[in-house]
Amino acid sequence: MKINQISIIILLFIVFLFTSCGAKKQVPVGARSPNDLSKEFGFRVTNKDNLHLYTELASWKGVPHRNGGNTKKGVDCSGLVVQVYNKVYNKKLARSSADILKKNCRKVKRGSLQEGDLVFFKIGRGQKKTPNHVGIYLKNQYFMHASSSSGVVVSSLNDKYYTRYWLTGGKVK
Repeated sequence: MKINQISIIILLFIVFLFTSCGAKKQVPVGARSPNDLSKEFGFRVTNKDNLHLYTELASWKGVPHRNGGNTKKGVDCSGLVVQVYNKVYNKKLARSSADILKKNCRKVKRGSLQEGDLVFFKIGRGQKKTPNHVGIYLKNQYFMHASSSSGVVVSSLNDKYYTRYWLTGGKVK
């Protein structure tokens, strides 16, 4: 009888040992799989990427542009950045592109951008060094933003349009 109890205890210990050794990387609740996100974004997303960021951004994809908007019924570029940064990083940012750069970021060069950094543009005329458009850098020169013509989309920094109007990158403090 005692041998059976000891055998059961040893067996349970071995089962526990083998099942606990295969621990996986922590993924936030509700995060989508890298495979699903890769299809959504059109480039490879892996477990090494911030799946919470990609999942949140995927939920905004296709939302129409609305000046001054900050909801999924309509959003402008800074509204998107403010909402995503609040949800993913629990950070409160200023509401305009210019104020986000001035108050919440330190500038970084385009070649030093990392996932989650911000990308700033000066589109059209006006003050040369003051941004009027912002997006969130993903990887491999891709960023997500609220385009006035297409709503929330993924674009490439290598597109002639964005190369022409590039101002700076920003790392949120």
